[in-house]
Amino acid sequence: MRKTAWLAVGLVLTAVAVVGLVFRASDARLVERDEFLMGTLVQAKAFGRFAPGALEEVFARLREIEARMTINAPGSELGAVSDNAGKSPVTVSPDTFLVVKKAIDYATLTGGRFDPTIAPLVSLWHIGFPDARVPAPSEIAGALERVSYRNVLLDPAKSTIYLTEKGMGLDLGAIAKGFAVDEAIAILRKHRVTSALVSLGGNVSSLGAKADGKPWRVGIQDPLDTRGPYMAIVETTGDTLVTSGGYERFLEVDGKRYHHILDPDTGYPTESDLLSTTIVAGASIDADALSTSTFILGREKALHLLEDLPGTEAILIDKDRVVWVTSGLKKRLQIVDSSYTMAP
Repeated sequence: MRKTAWLAVGLVLTAVAVVGLVFRASDARLVERDEFLMGTLVQAKAFGRFAPGALEEVFARLREIEARMTINAPGSELGAVSDNAGKSPVTVSPDTFLVVKKAIDYATLTGGRFDPTIAPLVSLWHIGFPDARVPAPSEIAGALERVSYRNVLLDPAKSTIYLTEKGMGLDLGAIAKGFAVDEAIAILRKHRVTSALVSLGGNVSSLGAKADGKPWRVGIQDPLDTRGPYMAIVETTGDTLVTSGGYERFLEVDGKRYHHILDPDTGYPTESDLLSTTIVAGASIDADALSTSTFILGREKALHLLEDLPGTEAILIDKDRVVWVTSGLKKRLQIVDSSYTMAP
């Protein structure tokens, strides 16, 4: 991901865009900050005299989370867990334990279609990095033998994580950003900030309304365009939106595109009938995991899963440009690109 600048209107952040952010020039309470963390651009806006100190603490906390949960730098807790796979349990911080536990919960809920032990496959493909390649079928088959959330043993009393098979590894890329955004919002609340917006890649969370009392307007990226126009807008005053799609990071070889969302069953980029999925929920950690899960599951199974999750809404865009929206979100969604149509 490339670091980009904030725009007042029509800003597109990976899968989600924040649009219509126009404030009074005389409003000195607005504080903005951005930093490249967790493999993406983190951007935050907050209002009020407590905002500067709050944002300072927010970014310090995000750096702490990144150091613990990254798989792309030595010395992380997640790296230690993987290094000790098949050898011994590893004691981790409450942060890492909580996120891994939540990831296993979602793996169980989705029958393994969401699986945090997918690290051997992610490392093999390495999509998004200069050495990305299409692995040989035999390599993929070998990596698949080391992918199974059932082989993760958690001990809450000791805060330990144990991967039972040598060569296993954890990748929290589909859930850790959600946890980080939730932590950011919690810090803002603690500092008595009542109006703020935090964007971490495709994860956007709002705290209250804008300073003028109007809802934040969040744009949904056109999944058939790379980092450009938004195709719909959602109004929000306190929930989180997370979008996943196969258009953001990909590898092209011999005219074929391979996106970064891998299917734990096949070892290849998932063959979904969806172009993107956006989850709207109260907690970003849940929306993050569900956005990936529903993309892998496909439209029919995704909608069935969401029926049993109260307080969770979704926008599913299929390959025919039909937009499937759960009932609680229809009145808040405005399609602005006429090439997309709302499902009946």
